[in-house]
Amino acid sequence: MKARTIIVTLVMCFVGLTLCFADNANMGTWKLNETKSNFAPGATKNNTVMYEAAGDSVKVTVDGTDKDGKSVHNEWTGKFDGKDYPVSGDANTDARSYKRIDDHTLELTGKKDGKVVTKGRIVVSADGKSRTVTTSGTDSTGKTEKNTAVYDKQ
Repeated sequence: MKARTIIVTLVMCFVGLTLCFADNANMGTWKLNETKSNFAPGATKNNTVMYEAAGDSVKVTVDGTDKDGKSVHNEWTGKFDGKDYPVSGDANTDARSYKRIDDHTLELTGKKDGKVVTKGRIVVSADGKSRTVTTSGTDSTGKTEKNTAVYDKQ
């Protein structure tokens, strides 16, 4: 009887986690639609962004190009709870937080050495086929920049 209760409990936990991530409109792979986007001169372009479940957290993997056309790659794993989690591979930030505003909107904050360098908003369209990422902050030279990146769901 104990084994049956444990199995049922584990199955319910798994179903709950699956439903939690299924309701998140950001989950999946997103490709940059450069013609609909607007970048500050010299801004890094995140060409592909992938959100996937990682246990009870979310893993965000970003691949793109920097101002010189060189490949960039960074990864973040955490929760959409507004708390800072480490970023690996990003020269401009070492911590990032995401806060869920509603079913289609996230706020993001990027920090370097504890100082906010980027703030932004991610909004997934009502049909879930595109998302717009609007960010503002300072680049590695201290110059202020604003970017709007539009992505299509793959």
